[in-house]
Amino acid sequence: MPTSDQHRPVLELRVALTTQAYDRLMQFYCAGLGLEPAELWTNEQGHAAILELGQATLEIFDEGHAAVVDQIEAGKRVSASIRFALRVPDLQAATERLLGHGAIIVHPPVVTPWGHYNVRLQDPDGMQVTLFQVLDTP
Repeated sequence: MPTSDQHRPVLELRVALTTQAYDRLMQFYCAGLGLEPAELWTNEQGHAAILELGQATLEIFDEGHAAVVDQIEAGKRVSASIRFALRVPDLQAATERLLGHGAIIVHPPVVTPWGHYNVRLQDPDGMQVTLFQVLDTP
């Protein structure tokens, strides 16, 4: 049974990125992933946007588990304390779009032990990004 908002301890997760290259990062995430800004703010101090990414979850790993995931997805421990993991419907298409908008491949796609098709990328500001596609299970 759905829980009403007043009984949920957290209603939304927002991750705020600060960049020296706003237009470049907006192009990367909007054109690269096909996202449309839900809100835009512009004033004399600068620019900001909200990009809706669907359902949000927070994963918390200890160092050992992060090392295992990095080993599977990137071949060695490479990510910092924050890494995006974005579920996409078509990993190949999303990867190609992001590469066309400045992504760097950290490691080619792999099939994970948990049944996902993952690729590890880096955005133009250096943020590690895992794209994953849930594989159909027979």
